Amino acid sequence: MSEELNNENVENAAAESVPVQESAPVEQAAPVEEAAAPADSTGTEAPSVTQTQVIVQRERGFAHYVGFALLCVLYICFFFMPGIALTFGVSRLVSLNGAAAWIFSAILSFVIWLIFKLKIKGFKKSFYFYIGLCVVVLAALIAIEVLTENLNVFSSIFALLTGAAG
Repeated sequence: MSEELNNENVENAAAESVPVQESAPVEQAAPVEEAAAPADSTGTEAPSVTQTQVIVQRERGFAHYVGFALLCVLYICFFFMPGIALTFGVSRLVSLNGAAAWIFSAILSFVIWLIFKLKIKGFKKSFYFYIGLCVVVLAALIAIEVLTENLNVFSSIFALLTGAAG
């Protein structure tokens, strides 16, 4: 019994020595069911702990930028493919220099795309049809290259656009 009295005295003394601070009333915690993380369709709880992510970015070399530049040039050439094909046909009749060939090709390609845009409603749909036309023109140029031995379509177009043909 004396031990119980000693324990109570120690607890009372400890409680009296701690200063009591007045604070704003604390809101009661929500029930456990509401506080739980929402469950997904499989019935498992979604993780509520956010983890930091470490992103490792590699340094790009010279080859990356050369490849990107080459792809940009190929995209431009592919977009101007209908105009380039018509310019190639015209260059067989009239001599053109490189700058005139590029300007003529760009104007013709834009006019062809504008015709698609006016005839086909919607930018996205007309763009898809124009890309389809570019693929058909490229396939026709490849067929001409394969079927004719002395025309050399792609080397002639490259020479025309670089200004080497004269």
